Amino acid sequence: MRILSFNANGLRSAASKGFFDWFRLQDVDVMCVQETKAQEHQMRGTPALDKQFLPRGYHAYFRDSTVKKGYSGVAIYSRREPDAVLTGLGRPDFDEEGRYLEARFGDLSVVSFYIPSGTSGALRQGFKEDVMAWLAPILDR
Repeated sequence: MRILSFNANGLRSAASKGFFDWFRLQDVDVMCVQETKAQEHQMRGTPALDKQFLPRGYHAYFRDSTVKKGYSGVAIYSRREPDAVLTGLGRPDFDEEGRYLEARFGDLSVVSFYIPSGTSGALRQGFKEDVMAWLAPILDR
């Protein structure tokens, strides 16, 4: 199984710069995307959006930020439909920022997640460190 991960720094912007043309050439089974910076309704639901953001032959899953539009967000595109899709880990201050999306394929879990940045100041650095300590045992399992 070929899996790639891509930090889009805005999926709509990346799309306008040829991301999906590049994606189609990669022959991947799963593409994880971080920092979509968009809401799902901005990427699907009309023929034009579907054509632009939903590559033929792929299932698409999104986890948006519900606390701030144009912020964070993750996606998974997969050729095979996952057995299950999880959109959070049960920690609202992390989950609602749209930072975790997991696709399960039998015994394999593929996760697209986006760790908080601490560069904007001490408060966010503290949040980042707290999240990393909280995530460690979860990811170990």
